Amino acid sequence: MHIKTKIMINTIKETNFQLPGQTKFYKGKVRDVYTLNNETLVMVASDRISAFDHVLPEGIPYKGQVLSQIAAKFLTATADIVPNWMEATPDPSVTIGKMCDPFMVEMVIRGYLTGHAWREYKAGKRMLCGVEMPDGMVENQKFDNPLITPTTKADVGHDEDISREEILEQGIVAEADYLQLEKYTRAIFQRGTEIAAEKGLILVDTKYEFGKDKNGVITLIDEIHTPDSSRYFYIKGYKENIAKGEQQKQLSKEFVRQWLIENDFQGKEGQSIPEMSEEYCISVSERYIELFEYITGDKFIKEDVSDVINRVEKNILNYLAK
Repeated sequence: MHIKTKIMINTIKETNFQLPGQTKFYKGKVRDVYTLNNETLVMVASDRISAFDHVLPEGIPYKGQVLSQIAAKFLTATADIVPNWMEATPDPSVTIGKMCDPFMVEMVIRGYLTGHAWREYKAGKRMLCGVEMPDGMVENQKFDNPLITPTTKADVGHDEDISREEILEQGIVAEADYLQLEKYTRAIFQRGTEIAAEKGLILVDTKYEFGKDKNGVITLIDEIHTPDSSRYFYIKGYKENIAKGEQQKQLSKEFVRQWLIENDFQGKEGQSIPEMSEEYCISVSERYIELFEYITGDKFIKEDVSDVINRVEKNILNYLAK
């Protein structure tokens, strides 16, 4: 009798390091962030996955590595447009850089009518974050000009839509800074769009976070252009799908959201997260790796995860000891 042994792939569900000079630890939805000497950030991209503002119970193998490596590539590719926080990547799942004082808004930019914008549009709304959406559009149609639809930053719970007018009225960001954030947002999105097009992809929408460094310089922080913060369609078949009114094949977290919706979970009260089988987690992992290879043009190299937490800690400590 042949017994199939179950091979679980180790994932980074959480870290609890005590790093030299550690002054703060923050556990985000998917990242563990260590502050050292109140000036350096060590960001560990865990394999946690969140949707509808809930962290799902299982980790996705290699997800942190995928996000970290895509973000590092795009931060490097946009450093001529805006300074960013990244200084080193000592481990495939880790980014180390300078601490910044974050602006309390996320800059969401949408090139196409999809996701949240489409759900609002379908419900009859034509204004999103104070920006008008023209009548007569269909799902996944391209906007004439990308729309900036900011959200407030929530440590817990939902990020809420907010307009430029409300941000300025409430003094959340000073006007001169906010106008600069808009300029940077459009320029980075344009660069991301061009890089995606070279790879046969459409950068549909994304979000950026900014802060000021200790010298008061506006700096791009966090990660960019990953499948957690961005949505991609394939150029091939895009026009045909629009013409037929069919869904676009996309590389993003939307397929996880759709799976949850099909299983009666949208983060609402009284709903419970469906069980995530190992097969399902591996299928999500494969989609993340597919996106990595598409968007970077590089082959994804699976790092050794047999003792992944120790590997991450050792690589951080070795870098800090230099």
